[in-house]
Amino acid sequence: MEIVRTIITIIYFLIAFAVIIIALTTSKDDAALSSTITGSSTNNFYEKNKGKTREGKQKRLMITLSIIFAILTVALGILYLA
Repeated sequence: MEIVRTIITIIYFLIAFAVIIIALTTSKDDAALSSTITGSSTNNFYEKNKGKTREGKQKRLMITLSIIFAILTVALGILYLA
């Protein structure tokens, strides 16, 4: 059981480090609020293909790693209680 805890802890720290790096390199999306206020159209080529851009891929990776991070947090909590 100790080996499993150690392996999950190492993975946990690697994912935490990856989430920090991705959060620091992600560009800030200032246009979201201003486009809502000004009524900008989201029916353009960029908005339709936003998931295929670098920012879209970073956002999807950030969400995936954050979910894995949360699951590992619960798993480690259970393992250290047992």
